[in-house]
Amino acid sequence: MWNTRVTEKLGIAFPIIGGALQWLGRAPFVAAISNAGGLGIITSASFTSKDELKNEIRQTRQLTDKPFAVNINLFPSMRPFSIADMLDAVDEESVSIVETSGRSPEPYMERLKRGGRIHMHKCARRKDAIKAEAVGVDLVTIVGTECGGHPAHEAVSTLVLLPCTVDAVTIPVIGGGGIYDGRGLMAAFALGAEGVVIGTGLLATTECPFHPNFKQALIQADETSTCRLLDSVKAPVRTFLNQPAKTILDMEAQGKSLEEILPRMRGELGREAYQTGDVNGCIWACGQSAGLIREILPVKDYFQRIIKEAEAIRKQWGKP
Repeated sequence: MWNTRVTEKLGIAFPIIGGALQWLGRAPFVAAISNAGGLGIITSASFTSKDELKNEIRQTRQLTDKPFAVNINLFPSMRPFSIADMLDAVDEESVSIVETSGRSPEPYMERLKRGGRIHMHKCARRKDAIKAEAVGVDLVTIVGTECGGHPAHEAVSTLVLLPCTVDAVTIPVIGGGGIYDGRGLMAAFALGAEGVVIGTGLLATTECPFHPNFKQALIQADETSTCRLLDSVKAPVRTFLNQPAKTILDMEAQGKSLEEILPRMRGELGREAYQTGDVNGCIWACGQSAGLIREILPVKDYFQRIIKEAEAIRKQWGKP
């Protein structure tokens, strides 16, 4: 009933893609998303070596026989684990679906498509989606300014960016940014998407390895509980509006340099805080859909609720 080009290409039951979540996209959580009918994604940036990533891929296969993907962030990094290492890992483990994000995948297309692998690319601008199609990407994900993580500096909403992108490309489009429930799924489909990506909503699921303190913060959040950092240097990041985020906003207002700001945004701070439960111990990515979260559910129940809500809307739309 929810068959689209996205579900067909990826071999999944529901047109729902799990967001690539650093430190959290580990085997048990990824497998839970895939077992629930969506596409779970291992976040390669969570690992420090090729062997670590290969081991996580193997663990995921032990927990699910459903499709899953590996995300490779193409932004330059100071970490020793290189893009080449990540590509070696997915090759050596015969991963059939890979998602790229960050910069253009063009320099890596031969490796990304090796062996008939399905390649998804996530971006935040229409022109980047057009370029992705031109270089041979199979599916493109477009996220509006509502999304947690890295929206575009132009701050175009999903409501506008998604249909603009659908009109500009012929490959299947996955929409993201502000999508949490069945209403969001149906809105995305009405705008031309053939699938959705959900990140923030999945943070508040039972299987997500997020400390309960963070999940409770999401339940208590409203639509104003996030902010965009680094707009001053045209490299925005949408995060939860906690004390560290307020400090960064103050630093930007004072004209502090990027070199002064970045140490306060180190990813390692997040890894530690996610374990200890210190909600104010790091900058953490969070989308505006946090304002819709009211309970913690198992991934399977969460997806079933999304589909049930969407079906009810579709039936309502079908009435004369």
